Amino acid sequence: MQTSKANQEFQSDFLSVSEARNAIANLIASSYESSAMHLRTETLPLHQCLNRILASDILSPIDVPAHDNSAMDGYAFDSSELRDDRQNIELTIIGTVHAGQTDLPSISPGECIKIMTGALMPATCNTVVPQEFTKTLSNGLMSFSRSIVHAGENRRLQGEDLQSGKAAILQGRILHPADLGLAASLGIHKLEVYERTKVAILSSGNELCDIHDSLVPGKIYDSNRYNLRACIERLGMEVIDCGIVRDTPDDLRKSFTMAAQKADVIISSGGVSVGEADFTKQMMEELGEVGFWKIAMRPGRPMAFGSLKPSSNKPTPTVFFGLPGNPVAVMVTFYQFVRNALLQLNGAKRFEIPLIPVRSAAGIRKKSGRTEFQRGIVFQNPQGQWMVKTTGSQGAGILRSMSEANCFIILHHDQGNIEPGDWVDVEIFDGLL
Repeated sequence: MQTSKANQEFQSDFLSVSEARNAIANLIASSYESSAMHLRTETLPLHQCLNRILASDILSPIDVPAHDNSAMDGYAFDSSELRDDRQNIELTIIGTVHAGQTDLPSISPGECIKIMTGALMPATCNTVVPQEFTKTLSNGLMSFSRSIVHAGENRRLQGEDLQSGKAAILQGRILHPADLGLAASLGIHKLEVYERTKVAILSSGNELCDIHDSLVPGKIYDSNRYNLRACIERLGMEVIDCGIVRDTPDDLRKSFTMAAQKADVIISSGGVSVGEADFTKQMMEELGEVGFWKIAMRPGRPMAFGSLKPSSNKPTPTVFFGLPGNPVAVMVTFYQFVRNALLQLNGAKRFEIPLIPVRSAAGIRKKSGRTEFQRGIVFQNPQGQWMVKTTGSQGAGILRSMSEANCFIILHHDQGNIEPGDWVDVEIFDGLL
């Protein structure tokens, strides 16, 4: 008896999303992380290091801050003035200290000095009262209520943020704008980073047409290479575009072999299902060791992962990902499997995208036993609550749904139907830093 398509999705040989992720991460950890691909480094000027992966710890050459300084505009004084027998403190103002000033006056008992944010603290001062809580009197005095400030407040201590010799940024960090600013604040003008992983991309399919050619009946424009190029370049890696490959064994063999000589990783789209013209599996079994999986997910059920054998031109194996052909499935499988693997291969230590719970604005139909990645829009309702709704039709070929969305709605393996108001996890597409 023939098994229905609906029931096929729940067969026991399907991997869960978490099982597939773990299999990829474990294979990379055991087979590739100590290879030459991960030992290549280069030293770049600071302004060229955005999104690159740090190859060695950055040790601070200085204390940050370098000296005790004021955390705000106000008046600096010795905390011994805060005696219990005084409800109101009056101190004589003897001058002003600006940020960058090094000739500091000596402060005697009963005195204070006006001080600006970041200015060095005089040796006999350890407390700052914020300017907005004080009153200046006509006789050159400053007064404030004793309860406003406590001893030691509003003073930044030398080395409070970072001590000389301590790690400021750890190896394996994907460098964000704030990291470059931190390095600059330490006087560091160049960094050792891992060389960019070289990723070859190709699209497989006789029906595909390049965007520079005229569209004829039976053809569709290839969007997958442009999706993948943008996804990879956003990670700071190098793309080698191998174009469109026809679904013939000879064409695939030639393209895979040439790509393996140039790249650390190959990502193909199309040709990993069970159609009669899908020869990717045949070629990969000939050229390397690749597992072809059915994953309990939607979209993106068929996927391949493995490696191509080393050659005389390239002594290390080339990692291979075979993604589905539908455009949305390509992006979903890239972000759920390939992205983390590329970062891991390139030496990154932390790269998970956080899941954020929000309430669903409407009901969503969901079958238990598979993970679904629906395209969603997070928005704020009139009551100020963050909600999420789908972009509408969730077909794997509707690329518009990815363009309109600002998140994935992740419906987990064991979840069933979602009712309006239920909590669901979302994965936001764009981060601030």
